[in-house]
Amino acid sequence: MKRTALPVLAILIASLTLSACGPTTVVANALPPQRLLNVTGSGSVYLQPDVAYINIGVHTELATAADAVAENSDQTQKVIDALKSFGVKDIDIRTAYFSIYPSVQYDPQTNERLGTYYVVDNSVYVTVREIEKLGDLLDATLLAGANSVNSIQFDAEDKSEAIKEARDAAVKDAEQQAQELAAAAGISLGSLQRIDFFSTVPPEVFGGYGKGGGGAEAAAVPIQTGQLTIAATVSVSYEVK
Repeated sequence: MKRTALPVLAILIASLTLSACGPTTVVANALPPQRLLNVTGSGSVYLQPDVAYINIGVHTELATAADAVAENSDQTQKVIDALKSFGVKDIDIRTAYFSIYPSVQYDPQTNERLGTYYVVDNSVYVTVREIEKLGDLLDATLLAGANSVNSIQFDAEDKSEAIKEARDAAVKDAEQQAQELAAAAGISLGSLQRIDFFSTVPPEVFGGYGKGGGGAEAAAVPIQTGQLTIAATVSVSYEVK
């Protein structure tokens, strides 16, 4: 029995020795880290606006809710009729906000309650496609009874070509920067590894009239559309040799 035990023990020791040495071969085959050059390029294109979006409203305060709603509805309809007289279509006029609520009035000196008024607000969101008529259109709506113009946003209906041009300019800018940096560092650029694209089209907002008095005294409204800026940014990674 003692003679047969020795070969078995020798086999077990050899097996444990080989098992302990096995993992070292994995570390020897690890790949070196990839060297990359990351740059960011930008491009911009300017467009002339051809459409405007406006919020026009009527604000009414009267002693009873029924009177306030009736007066507000009458003025709002006149505003809508004025918009249509300038060629604005039904599909370009949409009710944006309507509310009615009581407002309690107090004497500022004695804090005595004077009474309650009912406030009605009704505003419509309008798309103006004949942008050259915008100033005259605003005059007409103010004369018709509008006393609240919250904002004017200028836009271009088709920005697809401008976005493409801005994107192309951003890619060229990134490529030029990468070549200049590589030359300065004395290295060579390899293949393109990654590219991320971002587009920015901010709305152009023209102030606002807020809530005011009667529109019958409104003067001509000068409107300057300016330009829209279509901006694109790309983040690019090149392999470095």
